[in-house]
Amino acid sequence: MSKNLSDLAKSFEPSQIEAQWGPEWEKRGIATATLDDKKDSFCIQLPPPNVTGTLHMGHAFNQTIMDGLARHARMQGKNTLWVPGTDHAGIATQIVVERQLDAQKISRHDLGREKFLEKVWAWKEQSGSTITNQIRRLGASIDWSREYFTMDDKMSQAVVEVFVSLYEQGLIYRGKRLVNWDPILGTAVSDLEVESEEEQGSMWHIRYPLSNGQGHLTVATTRPETMLGDVAVMIHPEDERYKHLIGQTVNLPLSDRQIPIIADDYVDKEFGTGVVKVTPAHDFNDYAVGLRHQLEMINILTLDAKINEHAPKKYQGLDRFEARKLIVADLEGLGLLEKVQPHTLMVPRGDRTKSVIEPMLTDQWFVAMSKPTEHNLYRPGKSIAEAALDAVKCGDVKFVPENWTTTYNQWLEGIQDWCISRQLWWGHQIPAWYQEDGKIVVARTEAEAAAKAKANGYTGALRRDEDVLDTWFSSALVPFSSLGWPNKTPELAHFLPSSALVTGFDIIFFWVARMVMMTCHFTGKIPFETVYVHGLVRDAEGQKMSKSKGNTLDPIDLIDGIDLDTLLAKRTTGLMNPKQAESITKKTKKEFPDGIPAFGTDALRFTFASMATLGRNINFDQKRCEGYRNFCNKLWNATRFVLMNCPGTPEDNGIAQCVGECGPDGYLDFSPVDKWIVSLLQRVEEDIDKGFKDYRFDNISTSIYQFVWDEYCDWYLELAKVQLQNGTPAQQRATRRTLLRVLETILRLAHPVIPFITEELWQIVGPMSGKELAQQEKQTIALQAYPMAQPEKICAKSEAWVAEVKALVDACRNLRGEMQISPALRVPLYIKGDSEFLKLAAPYIQALAKLSEVKIYEDDASLEKDGAGAPVAIVGNTKILLKVEIDAAAEKARLSKEIERISAEINKANSKLNNESFVARAPEAVVIQEKQRLADFESLLEKLNSQLSRLPS
Repeated sequence: MSKNLSDLAKSFEPSQIEAQWGPEWEKRGIATATLDDKKDSFCIQLPPPNVTGTLHMGHAFNQTIMDGLARHARMQGKNTLWVPGTDHAGIATQIVVERQLDAQKISRHDLGREKFLEKVWAWKEQSGSTITNQIRRLGASIDWSREYFTMDDKMSQAVVEVFVSLYEQGLIYRGKRLVNWDPILGTAVSDLEVESEEEQGSMWHIRYPLSNGQGHLTVATTRPETMLGDVAVMIHPEDERYKHLIGQTVNLPLSDRQIPIIADDYVDKEFGTGVVKVTPAHDFNDYAVGLRHQLEMINILTLDAKINEHAPKKYQGLDRFEARKLIVADLEGLGLLEKVQPHTLMVPRGDRTKSVIEPMLTDQWFVAMSKPTEHNLYRPGKSIAEAALDAVKCGDVKFVPENWTTTYNQWLEGIQDWCISRQLWWGHQIPAWYQEDGKIVVARTEAEAAAKAKANGYTGALRRDEDVLDTWFSSALVPFSSLGWPNKTPELAHFLPSSALVTGFDIIFFWVARMVMMTCHFTGKIPFETVYVHGLVRDAEGQKMSKSKGNTLDPIDLIDGIDLDTLLAKRTTGLMNPKQAESITKKTKKEFPDGIPAFGTDALRFTFASMATLGRNINFDQKRCEGYRNFCNKLWNATRFVLMNCPGTPEDNGIAQCVGECGPDGYLDFSPVDKWIVSLLQRVEEDIDKGFKDYRFDNISTSIYQFVWDEYCDWYLELAKVQLQNGTPAQQRATRRTLLRVLETILRLAHPVIPFITEELWQIVGPMSGKELAQQEKQTIALQAYPMAQPEKICAKSEAWVAEVKALVDACRNLRGEMQISPALRVPLYIKGDSEFLKLAAPYIQALAKLSEVKIYEDDASLEKDGAGAPVAIVGNTKILLKVEIDAAAEKARLSKEIERISAEINKANSKLNNESFVARAPEAVVIQEKQRLADFESLLEKLNSQLSRLPS
């Protein structure tokens, strides 16, 4: 796909470039992993998006970082694999499809399991293809030939193998335990899927009469309906108020039962009345007490949170909150309600349904987290959790930033056995079968289950367990299941452990820790060497992006552009707060009156990279995309300039192949300016290399931006123009060679961050800069070597030389500005300093400062005589004068008037800031603004006085 200058559009149009290069990269297989034993390997796993819709800004940010790492590794010549996949997301996906059915007034039970699953699979195909298309639009260099879905046959085989193996190792068991129960979903959920929110409620103080008729005990509770399942009341063993009652009983109000008074250290004597009701089937703390005291566990709720047959008939069938109202009324009627107090409490709600979570005693499957086992291949004799702690403690797995290590350790140190069963239809069905006598047979297939049962003397019917596995069970296996485990594959040998995992802090527990546990246990290896934990993407005000707030952004809308009416419609469709969406969109209108323009993928990626500061959330301001779109324009225009000023062959551009790099003697004559930009480039390459090692994409993007914009474009291109116009043939060749070689290096440096524009420009710049591209498939920047610094090319002398030129040019520009000299007016510069330096520097200073001439003086007397009345500046040991004819009297009058005005403003600002009442009562932002105004005025006054002093008397 050879190109030349005529193929390059006059302006940067990202959509055309993206449409061309995305498919072209896939066609050429640039992301296809190599398996070369002589090369280092780099692997990264895509956190599999849920097949529940489309990607959001967090996905786009995460994938920008991952693609940057993958492209960088590929350009370093490593075997590079970026593994893509999508997650079936059991609960989330089932909710989506059930809501679709609800709209048609159909339930999953109307359809039956088989037909319902057909609907879910159809949704998966629709959502999954949308997601992969979005990922492609973001420029992700993924090996799509290795794409998986967590319920693919190969992935499911690994899930079954892990379940059966853990069961056979005694690490998976089934038991009746108290779990978080979502009554809307009708399934157990993990602690991590429960959001506890502070809400206003009540504390009911209820009298429990002593069975001997001699008084009562008062119990305070926030959930009076659960008293129907009370099996004891509890006091502290050393509480002098109640010690004498231990062993007696109370009458349970509203129920025909007597329950014992027990003692336990768990009770806080100082809290409330010091008497606690014990309901083991409906409270996690009470459950632990019940186990200690061998109490009966009475469940009084159905799975949809209605009162069941274990409660008095009057309340049976009522919803838990309806029952609460009736119970409170009945207690009051019996004189057993002592008082009701307002109370702030933490209410647990399901993160998907927002329904109040109910602790429920149910039969579930669990993984033993803390049970030592010789089967752990990473740390034989240790538990799954202990081995995962060791992996981080010994440094095999590192967190970036390091502080997340503490969070990881704290969770694992306090871990409970993992409830892995879910009462859903969508997911990996648990590979367990039940005999008619209730015995369990765990096997890889139904045929294997039948054979196992037969070996134990059972030949009757087998019933498959209807539950499915927790989504995170299969996700925990991804580091090795996606590479072909349980088979021994070359991919496992090359790419486990992965080099890095890029993820948000919100799934350290859900996913990261579980991947470490499972990978260590089953492979003896860690899953990844580094966990790069980034912040969450929020809106410009720091608010979490959510549909309910109406502040979401679709990354594709920023890439392609969107009008404001369409944006508002997208934000308000099915939202809880359309007014907020309208308000947020109005803010967008102030910045982009005609709608969000098409920034393109590169500008969006550059924006994300620039915001990737370690340990911080990302407040995404779409206005910043505009700045990085401008950067892309700048790079595009700079390339056009270079190409227009360089003929079409390497030899023409001083890139001779005949005698090494430099050609014959005198063929190339590099100026201090050429050496300076090359020297600076080496320093930038060092900074970027460190940035990649430290996962500091903000530093990488800053280094690229500043070097390209500030140094190469704003300075070197302008200095190079002088050399191309005035230099000898050898100097011109050296300049063209430097222009092209530095530009080509810039494109390779920036490619991992902004892949599309760099590829398009490199197609012309690469061959012109002397790159030999013998193989057609190699004619892509994506497979070129990533630049590495060559310290021997750092030249402090040339850096100092150009720094002095820049200082003199800046001084001239400042003088012009102060004197309000039109940019179109060229005036002479009189200058005295290091004559040898100035003779070489004069052409550059004259061109860049827009001067008619630069006249060099050897002595101060001559300079002051010829430049009498001219504005003067001192730069180091150099004195400069702009010889401009001015009306000194008029200029003095103008400056004096301006000095008077600025002095008055300074007095006003000082008056405000010296007023203690103003400083104390004004908002902090106003005080800060006033201080800044004062500083600006004082700086301006200093400049005006300096300018006035330079005028002739």
